Order: sequence, then C-alpha cells, then structure tokens
Amino acid sequence: MVGKSHFGSTRDGREVSLYTLVAKGIEVRVTDFGACTVGILVPDARGVVADVIPGFDSADGYLDNPSFFGATVGPSCNRIAGAAIEIDGVTWHLAANEGTNNLHTDIDHGLHKRLWDAETTEGSVTMHTHLSDGELGLPGERDFSARFEVVDGGIFRLTYHASSDRTTFVNMTDHLYLNLRGHDSGLILDQLLTLHAHRFTPVAKGSIPTGELREVTGTPFDFTVGKAIGTDLEDDCEQLGLTGGFDHNFCIDGYTGDGSLLNAAHVSDPVSGRMLDVSTTQPGIQFYAGNYVGDAHAKDGVDYGPRSSFALETQFFPDTPHHDGFPQAFFGPGHDYEATTIYSFSAR
Repeated sequence: MVGKSHFGSTRDGREVSLYTLVAKGIEVRVTDFGACTVGILVPDARGVVADVIPGFDSADGYLDNPSFFGATVGPSCNRIAGAAIEIDGVTWHLAANEGTNNLHTDIDHGLHKRLWDAETTEGSVTMHTHLSDGELGLPGERDFSARFEVVDGGIFRLTYHASSDRTTFVNMTDHLYLNLRGHDSGLILDQLLTLHAHRFTPVAKGSIPTGELREVTGTPFDFTVGKAIGTDLEDDCEQLGLTGGFDHNFCIDGYTGDGSLLNAAHVSDPVSGRMLDVSTTQPGIQFYAGNYVGDAHAKDGVDYGPRSSFALETQFFPDTPHHDGFPQAFFGPGHDYEATTIYSFSAR
C-alpha cells in the first residue's frame, strides 16, 4: 500500500509530497524532494513500533539537511580528490566544496536538493530526475531513477538506475542514518555491528583514499565478528584520528561486478532486540559513526548530536576514478548504471 500526502514546499513554491509505503512489519516514508527516505517504522522484540532513522518533520528541514539525512546522493557520492575526473581524455570539474576536494557532488544543487517526479504502484514509488550535459560538472544527458519498495517481513528495497548518452561517472548512495533503538533514543555505541568486509580503504588527510586495500585483521576496523560500535571508537589509531572516528569505506567480500546481491552488514540492538541486515550489489559500504552529526530541532523536536546515529552507505569506493585498483564507475551508451540495496529488519 502506498499513500501520498502534503509535505511542504520548495523555496520557489512547488509542492513537496510524502509517500508512505506499508507492508507487514515495516512502514517507510519517502519524499520527492531529494528522493529522501524520511522515516522507517519497525517493531521491536515486544512489538513496539519506533522510527529508526533521524530526519525532519517536513520539507523545510530537507531544504538544508547538512547531514544528508536519508538523501539520495549523486551523481557522485563521497569524495573526489581535486574535485576533478578525467573521462575520455577530458578533465571534468566538480565543485571544490571540501577544501580542494569534492564531497557528494554539490551541497546545494545535487540530486538530494531537487524535486523529483514520482509515480506509484502497489507497494512501491519510483522517482525520476534529469541532468543536462555538463550539469553538476559531468558529461551526458543523464536520466536517474530511484525505486523504493517495501515487502512483507520488514524488507525495504532501494534500486538506483542511471542512463547517459555519453560516457560519464555515476556513483550514487542512499545516505541513510540509523539508530535501531529509535531515532530519539540517544547514542548508538552499544549497538552491535558486523561488516562482511576483510579489507578497507585507508585514507590520507582530507579523507581521500590512499589507494591501498588494507586487511582489517588486528586493527580497530575489524568488524568481521560483531562488536559494539563504541568498542574501538576512541582507539589511538592514526586512521580514526584523521576522520574523528569511523568514517571509512569497507570492501565487501565476494564482489565480482556481476550484479549479485552480497551480504554487507548486520546490526543488532541489545535493548530493543531490533536487527538489520544490509545486502547490496555495490562493491563498498561506508561506515560512518555519526562523528559530527549536530542537527537541532529536527524530527519530533529532537536535537541530534554526535554518535546518535550511524550510516551504512553502499557505494563504489571513494575517489575511485583516481585508483586503477578500485572497481570503476564509468557508464554510458549500452552500459547503464544500476545498484540495489536491501534493508531487512527483524527483531528477537
């Protein structure tokens, strides 16, 4: 079942809508402004339902949204060194919005700040938007879609698709933050995280990957066996010091690029009993421990602080065009971009 309601207006007066998708064991709310996921309501072990993602009560909050809560980020998510990408011998320049580097394409004009067109079917909503050749610093007449779907059993499926008439760069993510105890329940430090990733991409200053694929064994980055998020968060480790805590890309085990869904992460909350499994067709997953979250008067009047939620952003690796050893994200005629991520909620 899909419902539609008024969610506010853009700054130029266009109506913003909220779509509510309901299936057994889950309710997901998404908005056509930024193709943002606004709420995910799931039961705990006792059947008590709570919203487990931070966000805002109306479109007004998403007009700024400095933490990218629930945002569809693209066409380039995460970081690009020097804010430049070479495609077919031509250098294309993105906004230098984090020092000399690029973060999430464009803070003010990226896909998360656009009003998308939406169409609904039974149990899903698909949103569409278009970028012209050269818009946001990348080539191609590009069409993007984001399909949100709920399935009985607590399953939320998100599929991104992009096509272009020229070779271009596409690396999208759903910047979904989570707190399995409830978006308003405080810190996430005792929630247990497993990452099906035996390697990660260490970074240099500016959070740009060095190009190394480093084994997690014997480091604070070893989440191959579940541990509390806060266990090694304050470890005296150069990598954690560079980013203020966990904010790194992990290389998902078993990725071959054939479009297969891979188990990427498992999270559980010892208090509520809620659990989450993440599977994806993408090669990487960025684990961000919410180190710098600070959004006041947000959803339900809550003030979100550091480490009140975490993000698991499925993606191609950050700065991948500059590292031949990383999976590449160039797409064009006859080679569309498509990525699926499935969030499966349960409780016990």
